[in-house]
Amino acid sequence: MSATQLATLAPTSAPQSMLRRFLALDAVVTGTNALAYLAFSGPLGRFLGVDSTLLLALGAFLTAYAAGVGLLAARRQPPALGVQAVVDINLAWTAVSLTALALWLTPSTAGAVWTVLQSLTVAGFAVLQYRALRVRQGSSD
Repeated sequence: MSATQLATLAPTSAPQSMLRRFLALDAVVTGTNALAYLAFSGPLGRFLGVDSTLLLALGAFLTAYAAGVGLLAARRQPPALGVQAVVDINLAWTAVSLTALALWLTPSTAGAVWTVLQSLTVAGFAVLQYRALRVRQGSSD
């Protein structure tokens, strides 16, 4: 993915702004998901075929994670190490979600589809953030 393609996704060509926008988008989507898990764990648990206690725990974790990513996005120049940690955590989340679906969870069809879709979304954030970080590092050389 080139810098031009990334700029198309982030409506800016400034590498720093691209990176911050992808982090902010991740924080907003993750935070929204977290709040839904916390506020509607019972109905969502029944719909997805997942224990509501698991959704509450995930909601609590995702709330803290979204806040951390949001703080990183709010920095004028997010540190590369912090951004790399977000990329790595997003990739780990994707792997754990898909592994849990294959080995441990027995969700409803909607739950299985949701697990795959959210995993692909998180992996997409990781790719965009990684590429934007690389573009930023290339522009500062």
